[in-house]
Amino acid sequence: MACIAYKSMLTIRKEQLAVFGPLGKKAFEDRMVAHLKKVFPAQSEALGEPKLRETIQYGTQRAAAYYITSERDVCKYIDLMILYGRDFDKAPNHPWALSILQNQAVRKPSAKIERLYKAAKKQENQPQQRKQS
Repeated sequence: MACIAYKSMLTIRKEQLAVFGPLGKKAFEDRMVAHLKKVFPAQSEALGEPKLRETIQYGTQRAAAYYITSERDVCKYIDLMILYGRDFDKAPNHPWALSILQNQAVRKPSAKIERLYKAAKKQENQPQQRKQS
């Protein structure tokens, strides 16, 4: 589970980013497809590229529902989707995920993602909890 964080010298405001529209989304999808194929080759192969892109789009929307919008954090959210299932955040067998995502005391989206990752690492010792779809 590794997303590459890119440091930028420029800050792009939402209004400026909106100008890129579909092009920005497509570029992110392309980077995510490459990332998922590298980190999760078996799952990526099983899904095929069209379904992989659909998964990325769905994951981006699910992450945004929890105010997780930075590229790095969305990447990590999608990684967790690949590992624990498309709707891991709502799955009754993963109560740790929803508990973290709905925790009002944790305001920063990046902090929520970090907590999700820590909780997921604890789950790694319980393979019956993981879902590969």
